[in-house]
Amino acid sequence: MSKLTHLDDKGAARMVDVTAKAETEREARAEARITMAPETLAMIVDGEHPKGDVLAVARIAGIMAAKKTHDLIPLCHVLNLTSVKIELSPELEPAAVRIEARCKLSGQTGVEMEALTAASIAALTLYDMCKAVDRGMVIETVRLLEKTGGRSGHWQAV
Repeated sequence: MSKLTHLDDKGAARMVDVTAKAETEREARAEARITMAPETLAMIVDGEHPKGDVLAVARIAGIMAAKKTHDLIPLCHVLNLTSVKIELSPELEPAAVRIEARCKLSGQTGVEMEALTAASIAALTLYDMCKAVDRGMVIETVRLLEKTGGRSGHWQAV
């Protein structure tokens, strides 16, 4: 197992120095899933939610969150993202929305945290938009699906 890169030799927190790292194309995909009552999902899919297009709002929230990850996660670098895509897919059994976030850049550090943050915030936005009709929603399965680029290369969840 590798040592934790956000700790120095004395155990103090630090931002990793990426100055000497080569710029490479990097991409990460992450997902989150939010389960809900079938009636809530139907309201979202049919566009009948009183607050409007909740999927569009969640998509924008996810994109904004990816761009602000460095403000939310203390030791993350400010990144010049070149692409953020959020896909929201309704699922019928059980009633849920699956969120997939994909972040890309050419840089010196990876975009895993940006993809995870985007998926998480999109799910939280769905919860916020729908809590008036369904407080029993559950956000689950927030995880990294895949990352490419950098020194460690390609990694994919099994």
